Parts: sequence; structure tokens; C-alpha cells
Amino acid sequence: MPTTLRALLAAPSFHLRLLAGADDSSAVLDEPLLWAHNSDLLDPTPWLQPGGLLLTDGMHLSADSDPSEVDAYVARLVESGTRALGFATGIIHDEVPEVLRAACGGLGMPLLEVADRTPFMSIIRHVSDVLAAEQRERLEWSLDAQRAIARAALRPDGLGAILTELEQRLDCWVALFDSIGNRIDVRTRIAMPTEAEAIVDDAVRAALARGNRSSARVIVGTEAVTVQTVGQRGRIRGALAVGTAAPLDAAGSDLVASVIALASIALEQSRTVETARRQLRSGLLELLLAGVIDVAGRTAQRLGGRLPEAPVRVAVLGAAVEGQSLLDELDLLAGEDAGRVFVAERDVEVVAVVGADDGGVLERVLARHGMPVGFSAPIDWDELPRGLTEARQAAARTRSDQPVVRFERLADEGMFGLLRASGAETIARRLLAPLLALPAAEREMYVRTATVWLAHNGSWDPPSKELGVHRQTLRNRITALEALLDLDLGTFPARTELWSALHLLFPTP
Repeated sequence: MPTTLRALLAAPSFHLRLLAGADDSSAVLDEPLLWAHNSDLLDPTPWLQPGGLLLTDGMHLSADSDPSEVDAYVARLVESGTRALGFATGIIHDEVPEVLRAACGGLGMPLLEVADRTPFMSIIRHVSDVLAAEQRERLEWSLDAQRAIARAALRPDGLGAILTELEQRLDCWVALFDSIGNRIDVRTRIAMPTEAEAIVDDAVRAALARGNRSSARVIVGTEAVTVQTVGQRGRIRGALAVGTAAPLDAAGSDLVASVIALASIALEQSRTVETARRQLRSGLLELLLAGVIDVAGRTAQRLGGRLPEAPVRVAVLGAAVEGQSLLDELDLLAGEDAGRVFVAERDVEVVAVVGADDGGVLERVLARHGMPVGFSAPIDWDELPRGLTEARQAAARTRSDQPVVRFERLADEGMFGLLRASGAETIARRLLAPLLALPAAEREMYVRTATVWLAHNGSWDPPSKELGVHRQTLRNRITALEALLDLDLGTFPARTELWSALHLLFPTP
């Protein structure tokens, strides 16, 4: 550590004595001295930096000096952050002028007498030598720590080893997070304090949300926590949180930067492995859809997981996935909950297979990302193609106020529920386009006429009575409707098609 005023006062060779501005209990005596220099300028502050000891012979001062000028001189030193003023006696002045003592005492500037013609250079050199020794020791510490981190990276558990080494070197705790802000389970020596968890989680998620390399510092109690992202711009792989009793100095920051670089490599390798696993899961999905279930199951076990037990549900996401964070979280889910959740990509579609009663774990992940999902009814594995179709139909019916739809709900709506789920309304609009183009009153008349007539199986007398029109009027309307829609309503298929279209676009209670 740099030397202090207390250490200089205790050194008998310097012949220093504290006169004013502080006493033996003052904390300023234990603050580090970052420099020592001499100047007799009336205003040396343009050339000074904070944290040092200014030495003077007092050529610009005398017992008759104007107190206001002396006060202004000392005030400038205080404002510049000068730690203390040393005044030599026995050269120009036999004693320190009382006007200077009063100014330093009033403004809290420690005033030291430098007696017995002590050379200023001895004090200056001592301060600089201590600083140089401290810098040299810190450099040696940094080089040794860097070598230790590099050796740790070569161990089989390289990621955990470098984090443990970082903890030991900085006497800190560390926590590693993945690209979506979840803690990565890496064994370290010191756990994150419980009171820091929520604050650090928020800081990590905020850093990751920016999507580029960044560093942030938060204070938790008496600790300074540094949060730095891991990875490159556009390819952020996670974040590292380091909690220390004091902010990191340059050497500590350099060491963290080295760990960040090594962690980036480790996480990039992990991402490469996960990409390969994702591609393998896509291949497994194709095998499952082709009915090669035994081979797919054995392969899944060799990948470190297993397929969910039947009965299962197929899930299809109801919107395109934008960005990487959701896919990353689904990958983690597929790894952590192997045996409950199987996730794979199929072209631009994300497909999941879950146990029939385990859909909630997938729903919670998708809800955090505002992603709708459609589920099939419970099926066996050999019914997977049908389950995929059902899940797609359910996904097509999702809305902002209904983000989760199960196929059973569509089945409860009957055939028309399935028709709507498959997009049949578009076909219905095309079929009834000439009718929809009519003025509202005329359109409503034809819709009412056709609906009642079809409800009576194409007979004439009952619908005429219900509509309150002559049967010939009813015939004329149906004939006009046939011509308008180019349909032969004398045939059952045409009547069925018209009935379905009307029911889809003009549902009756």
C-alpha cells in the first residue's frame, strides 16, 4: 500500500511534527499518499492532483502576511484535494508562521513542520519509492494471478476452476449467468449473499437486455458488485457477477477481464455443443414422426436424456420465434427436464412434446416471453403425426387473451370448431363473396332466407310460414341466390357447402 502521513510522522529520519488541521485520531493521517512534491508558488494547484503532500519553504509567506491571502492559499489546496502541507523551518523561517497555522486549523488542512533542514528530496523519494514498490508488487501479483487462471483453465472442470481461482485471488464471490439471466450451476467456493440475489439478478438481466458488451457496478450493503457481460456484441453468452469488499483496482479489473475471455470461450464451446444437440433433436423428431420410436428413444438416452412417457401432448408455438433468448431457455428446459419435455425445431416451427400432465412447465417458460401455444389432445407416441396436426390447429386459435389452447376445446366445438381452426373461414368468404358484396339490408335478407330454408331441409311451406312470405317468393329468392353464387342448390353437396359457409360467417345462437 502507498505510505501515509502517519507513517511519515513516525519515521524519525524525516523530523516531522503535526502542528494543525488534524490530530492523532484523524482519519486523514491514514489516507494513502499518492505523491509528494515541493513548490513555493502562491497558487500551485493547476499542477497538482488530489491525494498528495505539498512541501514548501514558505518563501511566499511571512509573519506579516495578510490572513485573507493565507486563507485563500490554504483554501485552494483544500479544494484541489491536497492531503497535507509540509512547512520547512530553519531555512527561511525559524518557525511556522502563526497565520498559516490558523488558516490550516480553520480549514482542516493538516500542517506538518519539516524540521532540522530535512531534505525535501528524501521525503519525495521515499513516497515515490513506496508507490513504485506497491506498483511492482501489484504487477507481480497480477502476473502470478493471470498464470494461475490460465493453469486453471486447463483442468477438466476448467470453467469452475477459473471462477474458484478468481475467488481466491480477489477474496470475492462470483456467479455466472447464462444468456437469459439464469444462474449457471458452477461449483465455487463462496456463495452469493442472499440479500444480493434479487439486486444482482436485476442488474444481470438489464445488462443482457442491452444485447452488447457492457459493465455495471451496483452496491449491495458494504459490497461492490461488478456485472460484466460475456461474449461479443450480438452474441452475448451470459454475464459474470463479482462481489468484493471494495471496488476493483486496475489489476483486479484486468484479472476479471481474463476470466471473462476464458468464460466466453467455454460458453461458446457449450453453445456449439448445444447447437449440435438441437440439430440431433430435430432429427429425432423426424424419426418419431416416421414411427421409428424405439431408435429415437435409445438415441435420446445416449444424449443424456429420455423421451416423456406416454400419454403425451404435442405443443406448437403460436407465433414465430424472434431472437435467441426463448430458444436458449427451451434448450435449457429440454436439458433440465429431460423425461418431461422434449423440444425440437422443424423448419421454422418449434415443436415440443410433454407428458400429458406436464404442460405447465412449458407454459410458464412461454408465458415469460409472451408466446402463445397450442396443445394436442393426449396421444401415444405412434400417434405423433395426428398430435402435430391437432397442435397446429389449436395454435391457430390462440389470441392475446387466450394464449394457451388445447385441442379438446376445439373438439368440444364440433366440426365447425375444427373448420375454423383450419382456416375454413377464408374459403367461406370466397364462396360467399358475391353475397357479401350486396348492400347490408339485401345481404341480411338472403342470409336469413337461406338459413331458414336450409334448416327445413329445402322444403317450401314451413320456411315460407316462418319467414312470413309466399312460397313463390321463397322460390324466387333461392333461385336468385343460386344465380348469385353459381350453385345448384337442388343437390345435397351444394346445400352442405352453403350451410357450412353461412354457419362459419354468420353463426346463429
